[in-house]
Amino acid sequence: MLLVIDIGNSNIVMGTYIGKKLQHHWRISTDRQKTSDEYGLLLEGIFRHHNFGMSDIDAVIISSVVPPLVIPMEKMCERYFHLKPLVVGPGIKTGIKLKYENPREIGADRIVNVVGAYEQYGGPLIVIDIGTATTFDVVDTNGDFLGGVISPGLGTAAEGLFQRAAKLPRIELVTPKNIICRNTINGMQAGLIFGFAGHIDAIVHRIKKEYGREMEVVATGGFAKMIAKESTTIDRIDYFLTLTGLRALYERNQ
Repeated sequence: MLLVIDIGNSNIVMGTYIGKKLQHHWRISTDRQKTSDEYGLLLEGIFRHHNFGMSDIDAVIISSVVPPLVIPMEKMCERYFHLKPLVVGPGIKTGIKLKYENPREIGADRIVNVVGAYEQYGGPLIVIDIGTATTFDVVDTNGDFLGGVISPGLGTAAEGLFQRAAKLPRIELVTPKNIICRNTINGMQAGLIFGFAGHIDAIVHRIKKEYGREMEVVATGGFAKMIAKESTTIDRIDYFLTLTGLRALYERNQ
C-alpha cells in the first residue's frame, strides 16, 4: 500500500492507495512544532482506527511547502515504516516540461496538482488551488506547465483584514444571502467571498485570453466548494487532486 502525504501551510492531507484506487484519506492540522515521533504516533493511531498497521505501507511519497517539516517527516518514515520516502523536489521525474524561468522556484504542491490534473482530465487546463495561498497553474495540451499566478488565499485575506483593521472582528467564512448587507459581519463575508470569486473569474478570463483558446478549469483546496458556487468560470472541483498527483509521481519514479 502506498502512503501519500501533502504538507500544506494549514493542513497535512494524506491518503493510501492500492494501485490507482484511493483507499483512505485524512486531513490534519499542520504543526511545525511536532516531532517525528509525534507524527508517527498520530499516524499509528489513525491506521489502527481503520484496522491496518504501519507494516502494511510499502512506500511513501511526500510533497511539502513547509521546509522545516520535511526532515521530521523523513525521520518518521524511516523509524515507523522502515522506509525512505520519495520527496517531491529537484531531480524527481515529473513526466512534464516545466516552462518556468527557474523550475526550482515552483512549489511542490503546484507540480503535484498539474501532474494529477493532466492525468485525469488532459489539457489544456487551468488548475486553481484555493488554500492558504491561491495558485493558478496553466497546463497545455501536452501536459506541460506553462506558468501561472499566485495570489493571497481567502483565509489569509480574512485574517489580514481582522489583524489590520482595529474595529473589524474575526469572522466565520460563510456565504451571506445578499450582496447588500445590513451588518458588519455579513458585509465582510460578502466582500471576501463574492470578491474572491470575482477575483478568480477575472484572472481565469485573462489567462484564457492570453492562451488564445478555451480551457477547462479545475479547482481544489479547502475553499474550493465555497468559491465554485459563486464563480462563473470553475468547471469542476477535485478534492483529491493533490493525492492523485502524488500517486502518479510515485509511479513515474519507479
